[in-house]
Amino acid sequence: MSYKAGIVDAISELKDRTGSSMIAIKKVMQEKLPKDKKWMNATFLSSLKKAVADGDLVQVKNSYKLSADFKKTLAKKSKPAPKKKAAAPKKKAAPKKKTAPKKKAAPKKKAAPKKKTAPKKKAATKKKTAPKKKTTKKTKK
Repeated sequence: MSYKAGIVDAISELKDRTGSSMIAIKKVMQEKLPKDKKWMNATFLSSLKKAVADGDLVQVKNSYKLSADFKKTLAKKSKPAPKKKAAAPKKKAAPKKKTAPKKKAAPKKKAAPKKKTAPKKKAATKKKTAPKKKTTKKTKK
């Protein structure tokens, strides 16, 4: 398995909404790494940067997500495979049970349209600073 494929698998496995951190991706990949292979961090980093440059991954702050275009290409590649499974011999459909007629749902009431509020006027008041107290020096007699 190439490092790029491992990165893609790790990100899709983690399913983080905001993206997966480099450390989390590395941990998942190292778990799946065969015992006889040695982890090559430089190759991992370069493949991560190359995937971002190619547009396969999107870097958000310090996390990585699969790009929308790359997700579409993955979906196209995976769709033809299930069609082969559908060619298996078809079983006879089970007889359908009669269902009681369903009652129509009550129509939903429309919410009253919200009134637009007039924009609030900004008060042009400035904070008044307290007058400075005058200090008097006490003199000794």
